[in-house]
Amino acid sequence: MNNTHLDLAAVDTYLSTHLPGYRGPLEATKFEVGQSNPTFLLQTPEKAYVLRRKPPGTLLKSAHAVDREFRVQTALADSAVPVPRMYLLCQDDSVIGSDFYVMERLEGRVFLEPTMSGENKETRSAVLDEMNRVLAALHMVDIEAAGLSDYGPPGNYFDRQIARWIKQYRASETSEIPEMNALIGALEHSVPEDDGQRTLVHGDYRIDNLMFEKQGTRCIGVLDWELSTIGHPYADLAAVIMQWRMPPGTEGRGLAGIDRESLGLPSDQAFINLYCQRRGLSGIDNFGFYLAFNFFRMAGILQGVYKRAQDGNASDPERALVLGSYVPMFAQHGLAALKA
Repeated sequence: MNNTHLDLAAVDTYLSTHLPGYRGPLEATKFEVGQSNPTFLLQTPEKAYVLRRKPPGTLLKSAHAVDREFRVQTALADSAVPVPRMYLLCQDDSVIGSDFYVMERLEGRVFLEPTMSGENKETRSAVLDEMNRVLAALHMVDIEAAGLSDYGPPGNYFDRQIARWIKQYRASETSEIPEMNALIGALEHSVPEDDGQRTLVHGDYRIDNLMFEKQGTRCIGVLDWELSTIGHPYADLAAVIMQWRMPPGTEGRGLAGIDRESLGLPSDQAFINLYCQRRGLSGIDNFGFYLAFNFFRMAGILQGVYKRAQDGNASDPERALVLGSYVPMFAQHGLAALKA
């Protein structure tokens, strides 16, 4: 960690005035992994906090909306979805140059991939059961009571998302990829009728965005709400399954080819069935569509990464070029999911 891109004196002055109980002096270290919104550990002699800010500089209008992250986590306080406690939101750019919020520092452990290397079968099974419980709880939040009914636009979530990601993909297209063209056409003609489900969705629900207690398997925090909105719950569920279809290891972070039973890990269908049981659903028709949608969205994200590398704007150009090469593979997986 390092303390780049944060004016410590300005933060210290602001918190001294606006955060009850805060007393400096202040030290800060920047977390190196994970988020597009820079995140810092703030340490005082008495207490630690976490600060999350928009990146400095010119940004896309709807990107890096830390105010939305603050809002949704505030709304989920004391719910069945564990989140850090939110302390304050600052939208005065004169303080550090962009919006930021300060929240509770959680102390626990994060599993970077679902194989959970070094853990025993019982722990792995319990962690994924808890991951399933929290996902179902997230989708059962009463958005009206939580004050989140306007947190996303009305209408068919998948129609809206597919149109958005087609636009994003075309804007970053560097060459014609037949598999992506085929997947786009197939998805546009396969959107299920709206079944009326309109829930809070996380948008990036995977095991490394959850924090668990240090010595147990209880989830103490769902993290990184940047892509959250009101939408369709099956997008989150299918995102979990999509991740598991990837190769294992630090690159794919998936479960492809893994003997899951020997590790205490559920099959895709067992995880889906347990989720349905928790939500009182009889099952999910046409799950291949929701899976294909997630492969398409990820392909669009990777194409954007590749385009930034081509334009000389990627923070890690070599890795960006490698990730971009996976676009046809994700498109192929999407087409296969539609046919399954």
